[in-house]
Amino acid sequence: MLRHETSTGYWLVTHVDHAHLAGEFAAKWGNERFRSPEPRAKVLKGISRHDDGWRDRDAEPQITRQGKPSAFSVELVGKYSAFEEIDFADYLAVRERAVRLIAEEDPYAAVLVSMHTHNLLSERADRSTIAPEQLGLLDDFLGRQTALQECLLEQIAHDPGLAPEHKSKAIIREHFCLLQATDNLSLLACVDYRCDATLLHPLAQNDRRHQMVEVQSVGERSFRLNPYPFAESPLMFSFPARHVDGKTFSSAAELQERYAAATAMQLGVTISA
Repeated sequence: MLRHETSTGYWLVTHVDHAHLAGEFAAKWGNERFRSPEPRAKVLKGISRHDDGWRDRDAEPQITRQGKPSAFSVELVGKYSAFEEIDFADYLAVRERAVRLIAEEDPYAAVLVSMHTHNLLSERADRSTIAPEQLGLLDDFLGRQTALQECLLEQIAHDPGLAPEHKSKAIIREHFCLLQATDNLSLLACVDYRCDATLLHPLAQNDRRHQMVEVQSVGERSFRLNPYPFAESPLMFSFPARHVDGKTFSSAAELQERYAAATAMQLGVTISA
C-alpha cells in the first residue's frame, strides 16, 4: 500500500494501481528527444505489472506498531530503508511473487521486474536498517534474482519473435531505467511529494546519449519535468485511491473495515514541461 496523509486521515493507493500509473506514464513516453520503448508491448507489460505480487496483501491492509497504515509514504521517498514497514521476510516473499507471476507469462517483461527488484534491495537499500540475522535472507534472495535474470536473458536470446537489437543487454538496461523512472514518478504522484527529485537514472535519447530528468513539484500532484520526455504538455493522468478517516487504528481489522467501506476516488496528476 502507498499512503498520503491528510488533515483527517490517509489516501491509500494499492501497489497495483501505482504500477498501472507508471505504465500510463511509460505509454506516453517519447518525443523528438527521448526514445520510445521497443518492444513496446513487452516493456509496458513489465512496467504496468511490476507490483502484481502486492495484490493479495494490499487487499487486507495492515498497521504499523504505531497504528498507522503499513505503507510506502512520503517519508520513504529516496531512502528505501524501512521496506514499507512490513515484516522483512514477508516483504521478500511479496517481491519474489511479483517477479514469478510475470515470469510465467513473459520473460522480457519479467527480467525488467527482476532487475528493478534487485536494484531496490541492493544499490538502493540501506543494509544497516536490516537486522543482522536477516541479511542472509536478503543475500539469498538477491542470488536467486541474479540466477533468474540469467535464465530469462537466455530465453530472450532464443526468442525468434524479437528483433536482435531488442535482445541486447544495453537495450534491456535502458528499459529497466525507464521502469525505474516511471515507477519513481508514480510514487511521487501517489504520495504527493512536494520537494525536488529526479527520475533516478540517465534515460535513453534518440541520439543514443542518455539524460537525467529532474522533477519539480509545482502544486498538488503536479510536476514539471526537465528535460521533458513526452510529446505533449501538459498531460493529465489519474489513479484510484480510497480515503480512510483516522490517524491511528487499534487493529488491522479496524483499518480493513474502514478501507473496505471507503469509496474509490480518482485523483488527478498533472505533468508539464
